[in-house]
Amino acid sequence: MAEPSERTFSEPNEEIMHATYRALRDHGYADLTIKRIADEYGKSTAAVHYYYDTKDELLAAFLDFLLERFVDSIHDVETTDPEQRLELLLDELLVVPEDDRDILIALLEMRSQAPHKETFSERFHQNDDYIRYMLKAAINHGIDEGVFDDVDADHVTRALMTIVDGARTRAVVLDDTKALTTARQTAAEYVDAMVM
Repeated sequence: MAEPSERTFSEPNEEIMHATYRALRDHGYADLTIKRIADEYGKSTAAVHYYYDTKDELLAAFLDFLLERFVDSIHDVETTDPEQRLELLLDELLVVPEDDRDILIALLEMRSQAPHKETFSERFHQNDDYIRYMLKAAINHGIDEGVFDDVDADHVTRALMTIVDGARTRAVVLDDTKALTTARQTAAEYVDAMVM
């Protein structure tokens, strides 16, 4: 499993990450500039360039930041019950507040650049590896505890990731407002059918 980035974010870096989030949400990937990020940051472009030489370098750090936030949200889950843990992981992946829709669009735009930008590709692979690891660990824990049937945890995990990725893509590309809700229900039905 690829470990999440060991990168830590200083206060100014974290402020730049939040500014990047807002700029991506408001302008999308195609219209994102260091100037727009600096405007959101409330400082000059030189202040952003002090930390990041290029937009791509900044966006690679932003992908690290998002993974770190996801990891933190998973670590905040205090249950050891495998069924509840799997449910909470799926909620984290598929129950997205409406104000995060624009960031899903920007992330899909960035994902489309991954075949051409190695730094993006590495981050998306790392993110996917970590999420699959967490899902698979919850499933294996459930199998070990006798809560889940003895299934191929890797296969179930890949199927769940296909549901997640498909729903996020439909939500963005087709503006399907019910895609995530439908996918969450489908994931629950799949889990019930496959592991219970």
